[in-house]
Amino acid sequence: MNIVNKLTVRHLIENKRRTLITIIGVIISVAMVSAVATSVFSFLDLMKRDTIARDGEWHVQYQKVTVDQVNELEKDEQTKKLALSNDVGYASLENAQNKYKPYIFIKQYNDTANNLFPIELTKGRLPEKENEIVLSVEIEKDTNTEYSIGDQLTLDIGDRYTDSSPVPLTQTDTLEMGEDTVNETLITKQTETYTIVGFINQPLWEKSWSPGHTAITYLDKKSLKSDEKVNAVIQLKDVNYNLYNHAEELASKLGIKTFHYNSELLRYSAITNNSDLAKTLFSLIAIIIAIIMTGSVSLIYNAFAISVSERSRHLGMLSSVGATKKQKRNSVFFEGIVIGTISIPIGIIAGIGGIGLTFHFINTFIGNTFGIQEKLIVIVTPLSIIVPCIISIVTIFISTFVPAKKASKISAIDAIRQTEDIKLTKKAVKTSKLVRKLFGIEADIGLKNMKRNKRRYQATIFSLIISIVLFLTVSFFTGSIQKSLDMSQDQANFDIQIYGEDLTVKDFSPFRTLKEVTDSTIYNVVSAYSSIGPEEMPDRLLELVETTDDYNLEDGKYPYYLSIYGMDEASFHKYAKQIGVNPEKLTSSKEPQAIIINEVTYEDAATRKFIETKTIETKVGSSIDLYSMNYETNEKKLMSKVQVGALTDQVPVGINHSRLGGLDIIVSDKTLEQILDEELKEELQTFFFMNTTDPEKTQREIEELKKSNMEVYNVSRERKDAEQTMLLMSIFIYGFIVLISFISIANIFNTITTSIALRKREFAMLKSVGMTPKGFNKMLHYESIFYGVKGLLYGLPLSLLVMVLIYFSMQNTFEYGFTLHWGSIIFVIIAIFIIVGSAMLYSSSKVKKENIIDGLKQENI
Repeated sequence: MNIVNKLTVRHLIENKRRTLITIIGVIISVAMVSAVATSVFSFLDLMKRDTIARDGEWHVQYQKVTVDQVNELEKDEQTKKLALSNDVGYASLENAQNKYKPYIFIKQYNDTANNLFPIELTKGRLPEKENEIVLSVEIEKDTNTEYSIGDQLTLDIGDRYTDSSPVPLTQTDTLEMGEDTVNETLITKQTETYTIVGFINQPLWEKSWSPGHTAITYLDKKSLKSDEKVNAVIQLKDVNYNLYNHAEELASKLGIKTFHYNSELLRYSAITNNSDLAKTLFSLIAIIIAIIMTGSVSLIYNAFAISVSERSRHLGMLSSVGATKKQKRNSVFFEGIVIGTISIPIGIIAGIGGIGLTFHFINTFIGNTFGIQEKLIVIVTPLSIIVPCIISIVTIFISTFVPAKKASKISAIDAIRQTEDIKLTKKAVKTSKLVRKLFGIEADIGLKNMKRNKRRYQATIFSLIISIVLFLTVSFFTGSIQKSLDMSQDQANFDIQIYGEDLTVKDFSPFRTLKEVTDSTIYNVVSAYSSIGPEEMPDRLLELVETTDDYNLEDGKYPYYLSIYGMDEASFHKYAKQIGVNPEKLTSSKEPQAIIINEVTYEDAATRKFIETKTIETKVGSSIDLYSMNYETNEKKLMSKVQVGALTDQVPVGINHSRLGGLDIIVSDKTLEQILDEELKEELQTFFFMNTTDPEKTQREIEELKKSNMEVYNVSRERKDAEQTMLLMSIFIYGFIVLISFISIANIFNTITTSIALRKREFAMLKSVGMTPKGFNKMLHYESIFYGVKGLLYGLPLSLLVMVLIYFSMQNTFEYGFTLHWGSIIFVIIAIFIIVGSAMLYSSSKVKKENIIDGLKQENI
């Protein structure tokens, strides 16, 4: 180590506080980048594992392929694993207690498929021969029949048909029911005898409304006939964007007509064939990476730049004893190397360790509270280590190069005296007389102090601006992700639905008192029509009407399809209070009052965009004409009018909101009785929705109590899957905001405390000329206000600009109105003044303890 480097190390040791603060700044920066990268990779890994647990680990499925086509697919260079599957058909299930699930559904898998698809064996083994079978444990529960391994099972297997469709029904088609009968036929095509070799849990791909319990048997490729067709499921070697073109070319070459992708798994691998979605993803990733990198760069740069004056004096002293420009520059670079060598490894370990600790608490919480099986695992990739290292090294180089280059150009005397840093001209430190008049001499001195050392002042303001932008844009970004998830999730908000012909409210009363039921709503539903003029049509619909021929107007008005929901009185009162409306006002009015759902989200079939739009441009107090339709004569008849009592975007339990051009009208049963004519009253359908703590137990109890004309749908598992996805996304989003908040606070605190520590001599001089402790505190308070106001004046507009960029990036896939997160803005305004004030108070409390003489002699911090 040469003499200049030894002096540099000595200088770092002598300035322990500044060195430590610089190291902490770099550690925080590196930890932020590595933590964010690790959390993103870990979250995507969780979602991939969750998707694999539900749908299997495959990428492309080719349907109805022959043996020759299978052989060609196996030879393809991109094929890693090829699995075969086949839907054999349905067999009647004897003694089925659930009349909506009266079949066994037999699937065939080969050995590879058993590994690619999520099959959870509870007892025995998987089939190894064509005459072996495993049954779902739900079959035993449903039939109250005990099956044993080794039992023989003879099944008449066929396909389900209805009179209206020549195509066989599948597992995604519910059982076709009439009032008391099954309106479908099982046509037998073969009889097979199987030996039971094991039992499996009900597969996650089996929907709650599927009419058959899953059973799996063996598919032997060698026994397939040349013209027999099966499904080929491919796991690819290289998963990238080329797979879409490759799959299309391969299907075209082999003459395969039908194939599809495991889109959800590919999406979590950051691969999609939706160009708009890809634009959205890449633009959002680019923006958020830019924000994170800016925050990281500012942290490291400020950690160095805030103490440029100290290094300038040191370099000037080296120059005075003969150090060359190269030696001075190398001295600063060496300082950066020492800081980086210590900080970067600690930062990476701290970032990954912090995420690991966070995941530990999250896993405990979601496991105990929500029963989520898949856990967050810390995924460390080369990128999550290399990227923070490169960013930190480049930033440290820039942070050290700029002051080194500047210091090497000025004379030794100027560097020691710091005449380049401190401006003492009258114009440079001129302040407004209004400041002194309004706030006193202390505020005037504080403002002059900031102006006389612009570099330190600008570094502090820059730190504040970056922190404001970092927090607000990340908050807006995560809010946008949450919004997009809400729009794309077609999620049921109930557990069980019951409906049927000729049912009344009294028929559902016994179910409301079941022990596990936590909430229930009964609707009397009827359809009607209305004509809406251009002045009440939302912009989106008006645009479609004017630009396409698919929308026909009647006398200049658009025919709206109305769904009128009559809620039972208790549920209506509860819903009205939920949306902030007085229910008594709605039910006691002379004119019929209704709640209108005036905001909907739908997926546009042409653009594949998720669009949020108004359903109608109206206001409280206006009226909507209700027409009934005579389908025989195709004539509309004015039935009555309903007054808009409230507008809301909150959809009550059980309602699937209308699309654009439709309207959901919520009224009480009493109001519904008023507005319907006798013809429409005969068309009323009654639905019952409930939420429950134990959906499966509740369904069994319902089956025992229900009437023969009632149909029961249990969607709790699908709802639970959707809620778990939302929960995990929310945890990631709010965890991200908390992380950014801590980093922003650390950035501000670090910058201000360092700045104050470097001003010890300045403060000692002010005390030496008679400034009182009260005046000193007042000066610091005003400085805090000046810092906060200036930071907000620049930070808020810049944040708004980045928010707009994020918003327009989202518009490629999700169309909704731009809204500011006022809660976050108000929070950041308050937080800035609290944090700046706290940092000032903390730092000044240390300065107050200093002796004036020692402060004037202070050279190091």
